[in-house]
Amino acid sequence: MQKNIHKLTEFNFFKTGKYWRNIDKQIFLCFLSLFILGLFFSFSSTSFLADERLNKEYYFFFQKHSLYAFISFSVMILISMVDTKLLNKSLMFVFIIFFISLMLVPLIGIEVKGAKRWLTFFGLRFQPIEFVKPFFILIVAQIISFSWKKNINFSYIISFVLLSLIIFLLIDQPDLGQSILLICTWISLVFVSGANIYFLLLLFTFVVLLFLGLLYLAPDKFDYIITRLISFFDQTNSGNSQSQKAIEAIKQGSLKGQGMGEGILKESVPEAHTDYIIAVISEEFGSIISVIIISIFIFIAFRIIKIVINSSNNFYKLSLCGLTSLLIFQTFIHVGVNVNLLPTTGMTLPFLSYGGSSLLSSGILAGIILNYTSLEVKH
Repeated sequence: MQKNIHKLTEFNFFKTGKYWRNIDKQIFLCFLSLFILGLFFSFSSTSFLADERLNKEYYFFFQKHSLYAFISFSVMILISMVDTKLLNKSLMFVFIIFFISLMLVPLIGIEVKGAKRWLTFFGLRFQPIEFVKPFFILIVAQIISFSWKKNINFSYIISFVLLSLIIFLLIDQPDLGQSILLICTWISLVFVSGANIYFLLLLFTFVVLLFLGLLYLAPDKFDYIITRLISFFDQTNSGNSQSQKAIEAIKQGSLKGQGMGEGILKESVPEAHTDYIIAVISEEFGSIISVIIISIFIFIAFRIIKIVINSSNNFYKLSLCGLTSLLIFQTFIHVGVNVNLLPTTGMTLPFLSYGGSSLLSSGILAGIILNYTSLEVKH
């Protein structure tokens, strides 16, 4: 009895005593910088939208973004402080909850601009896929790492089936951007685990053929995808598209920018504060600031990879590689759309784009990365 009581008193839900000593301070400061930059650029990109277009209080969106950012930062700190063993044990439970919420979207979801991607819970609207993404990566990492020495090919099949279920739900919404992001991240995770390159090429071919088949068999459902692809590949006849406006704004901003509040992209593109935030930043503050922001993301990835190389735990290595891939792929898809290298996807920029679901998802991802890159994991 006394031994059991002693064990209970020894068990800690949080790593408070050694938190700051063990945490990777460089990654932490990078995440903190992104949150602060997101607040600053939100003020610049949303004030006109609230005041002129929606006839709301000048600081309406900025105040909401500030609240989302504070909650997200708090979530990041909370997750990074949670005992790693407790965090790992709760992954499946949390994933199932968010996966069920994703399954509910076709039934009780809210449709906005032809896409049904949101749920309302106690008056709060959120996008389930944003919360599914980081936990999906961790579950796949668990599946592969636990089967590494037994039957690795079977683990690939199981994880692919899980991926297919999520993609099926996303296609029904429809949400092509998130589907591509998850597929690319899953492929990178499988590649890092040591999958045969021919297996990946075969899988990639299958995905491409499946995508083309869906476009052919259900043209009405995916008409917006066809329109965006035609607009992207035939820009001479596409008119003044959002991506073209974004690239023009980046050109106008040049290196130094037009000045805070002087950009016009946020006036001409409806979702500039979410889907085109890097173009807004480049127009008003200059491309040099955008390069610095992208460099922060790249440094985070570099730092994580350096830690992964020194780690001997397969699960943590796969998890960190997968979360890093998710972060970097989403960042570069967003940037690629803004500079007109990729078709429009509606992808947000982590930590900086306006949106509660996106910010909370970024906070969760950052918290898990900080937790796994602590000194306990590295050694």
